[in-house]
Amino acid sequence: MRDTENMEAEMEYDDEEEPSFSDPEDFVDDISDQELLGDVLRDKPQEADGIDSVIVVDNVPQVGPDRLDKLKNVVHKIFSKFGKITNEFYPDADGKTKGYIFLEYSSPSHAHEAVKNADGYKLDKQHTFRVNLFTDFDKYMSICDEWEIPEKQPFKDFGNLRHWMEDPDCRDQYSVIYDSGERTGIFANDVKEPIEVEERARWTETYVRWSPKGTYLATFHQRGIALWGGEKFKQIQRFSHQGVQLIDFSPCERYVVTFSPLMDTKDDPQAIIIWDVLTGQKKRGFHCESSAHWPIFKWSPDGKFFARMTQDTLSIYETPSMGLLDKKSLRINGIKDFSWSPGDNIIAFWVPEDKDIPARVTLMQLPSRNEMRVRNLFNVVDCKLHWQKNGDYLCVKVDRTPKGTQGVVTNFEIFRMREKQVPVDVVEMKEGIIAFAWEPNGSKFAVLHGESPRINASFYHVKNNGKIDLIKMFDKQQANSIFWSPQGQFLVLAGLRSMNGALAFVDTSDCTMMNIAEHYMASDVEWDPTGRYVVTSVSWWSHKVDNAFWLWTFQGRLLQKNNKERFCQLLWRPRPPSLLTQEQIKLIKKDLKKYSKIFEQKDRLSQSKASKELVDKRRTMMEDYRKYRERAMDMYNEQRHLRLDLRGGVDTDELDSNICNSNSSIRFLVEECGLALTKN
Repeated sequence: MRDTENMEAEMEYDDEEEPSFSDPEDFVDDISDQELLGDVLRDKPQEADGIDSVIVVDNVPQVGPDRLDKLKNVVHKIFSKFGKITNEFYPDADGKTKGYIFLEYSSPSHAHEAVKNADGYKLDKQHTFRVNLFTDFDKYMSICDEWEIPEKQPFKDFGNLRHWMEDPDCRDQYSVIYDSGERTGIFANDVKEPIEVEERARWTETYVRWSPKGTYLATFHQRGIALWGGEKFKQIQRFSHQGVQLIDFSPCERYVVTFSPLMDTKDDPQAIIIWDVLTGQKKRGFHCESSAHWPIFKWSPDGKFFARMTQDTLSIYETPSMGLLDKKSLRINGIKDFSWSPGDNIIAFWVPEDKDIPARVTLMQLPSRNEMRVRNLFNVVDCKLHWQKNGDYLCVKVDRTPKGTQGVVTNFEIFRMREKQVPVDVVEMKEGIIAFAWEPNGSKFAVLHGESPRINASFYHVKNNGKIDLIKMFDKQQANSIFWSPQGQFLVLAGLRSMNGALAFVDTSDCTMMNIAEHYMASDVEWDPTGRYVVTSVSWWSHKVDNAFWLWTFQGRLLQKNNKERFCQLLWRPRPPSLLTQEQIKLIKKDLKKYSKIFEQKDRLSQSKASKELVDKRRTMMEDYRKYRERAMDMYNEQRHLRLDLRGGVDTDELDSNICNSNSSIRFLVEECGLALTKN
């Protein structure tokens, strides 16, 4: 019944006149397509879609159909390393390719990576690739024929970035983080007490780092890194890297490397970023799965190269292009570790045993990649590479398991880098090794070996005649760390953390124990750049009580105990290399007696018992008296003509009788006053 009624209603509606949907004649449509169909128009294909991912490769061999497949395989193998290739086009004419090709990547970042690394790739003697982005052609076509002088950028004066080197008393500086990281201060070292240079609240969110030459102070923030320098520590540069955790400088201070686990993406590598310190520009980004072995990139001593190790591969990059050296990485099966020489562009790396092939240590010269020396090793468990500071020697600590024996035996393989064919000497140690350290500017090394409580400290000397002599051995030492003075000769044997801060100060010239002391629960030891002072400290980050840093002389005499509330970290400010030649330094040492009197006088003044407040008070009183006397003399001279008028033109100021009369008057007044006091 209801369906019948609906049908009748529909029939009645159909019989009615159809309504008009036309716009009135005066209607104006003021609604744009963007407002009406914005979501649809956004998905409309654009003419330029995809061209940002296209590169053009020139100087490709011109081949016929019979060799085309081989050429495609070679090109794909080279360029697929930079990303996924989605399209390839090889233009041809007269049965041969034209010598240029088009490659399209899945992402513009891959195309940029291909241009950066493959431009200049040498395929063979006749063909060297030239690679450009497809979008660059518009830029090249629009270049003006007339050269225009670039606009001068305003100069930013940050002051003298090495002003601390001009301190007349040659005080070194150090940074201190305390109050559980809330406050950071810069202090000048002084025998009496630290002199505050700069102090700020929440200057950094985690910790700070000095650049290798001491020019910059790096602070860490959630949004990135800031560099500070100059007399008032103004902000010199900042690098935006969200969640940055680690930092490393190139030895030349031209580049800084930052690591953040938050920013990495598959298409745009940003876990590790290399920045230009002067311009603040990002030079290149890299992927990184783990930062457990920081720094990931290791720098050559001159900052011209940096290298990274991945599985079976050693990649060496050159600056400023940040591209691979010779456009390819080194294939080294099983490579375990590598290290640059501190003095030359030489890389040392080691490879473990593989079936019947022995383990080996290789010295490779860069950029030629010539192998200077290869040392085969047998029954190897592990190796550690230790360079002497100047690169004169390399010690390879080799842990072995000799056949037919149980346990591990350690050998020190000493490479003499400055001699022909790099001869190698061997020192065998039958006890477990706790610590090893080279003398920074010498040919000695120290070793801690044995097991607690019988830990021995041995000192060796590498002689020029090809022998390595044991100079001295101290037995039953409470030590687990070795800290050499930056200038050599002196060192501290320290038992940090679990050994309760035992300290032994040693002079290795005659191997005498200068002093034995203790800083309970000490967690860190830091030498100043000159080797005159050493700081031991208990960090709040590792131990929640007794947080302080103590200052010692190199001989082990305690100078200061600085108790900072929740002290965290102390770092000495490095010094840049001396501009003096070795001959000039020798001449200064020879004539040192000429300056000794000046130094001794300054030392006596610094050791005065008068407190700093009393000295400042006396200095202020003397300055006030000097100013008062100058005002009195000016008034005396201005009133001279009045005295002459009162005395009939006679200048009595210069008469001897006046002096005698004055003395007589003074004597008379004193006698009268004394008589009056006696009567009373």
